[in-house]
Amino acid sequence: MFTGIITGLGQITDAQPLGDRPSHGRRLTVQVEPAYLADVGLGDSIAINGACMTVTTLEPAAGRFTFDVSAESLARTVGLDGSGRVNLEKALAAHDRLGGHIVTGHVDGVGQVTVFEPVGESWLLRVCAPRELARFLAYKGSITINGVSLTVNTVEDADDGQTVFSINLIPHTLVHTTLGDLKPGTRVNLEIDLIARYVERMLAADGRLGR
Repeated sequence: MFTGIITGLGQITDAQPLGDRPSHGRRLTVQVEPAYLADVGLGDSIAINGACMTVTTLEPAAGRFTFDVSAESLARTVGLDGSGRVNLEKALAAHDRLGGHIVTGHVDGVGQVTVFEPVGESWLLRVCAPRELARFLAYKGSITINGVSLTVNTVEDADDGQTVFSINLIPHTLVHTTLGDLKPGTRVNLEIDLIARYVERMLAADGRLGR
């Protein structure tokens, strides 16, 4: 379980195939500040760009760890198939503050940035969401973008079936996450609010049972 509050930035420096076929996944190496790994052990969960992954090898002194990503995960996420900066969040401990919202680390879909521009002291981020996720987006609701817990400011449903939502990003978020690297056309990992998922399921069940 996670909160969507990024605890560190890493750099994927190497991606090796786990097998000899395209259907196989990859083993990726992440470089971080050595201090970040002080309380990390083998088998621990770390959300990488919003996707929950398991630490498979660990070199704390070198600031390096690896994780294995399956072909299925590669097909359903972005930013985990090669080198580049990534957002990191360690799994939530029982005594931690829930600073963002409840995040599972399971990517629900991939969106595309349509606008990323400064507005006053902040930045406007607009993202086109997959049609199947549109019903989970709501004004002032929560959304996770590349692992970052954010608040939805507007939701617009177009006649062509597309849904675009907007986010206001403060400078602190841009400095301490990879969201400052975004630009129009960039694809991003999305995770919808867990509570919205359960509400949708309950409403669907009630309809089938006639309650």
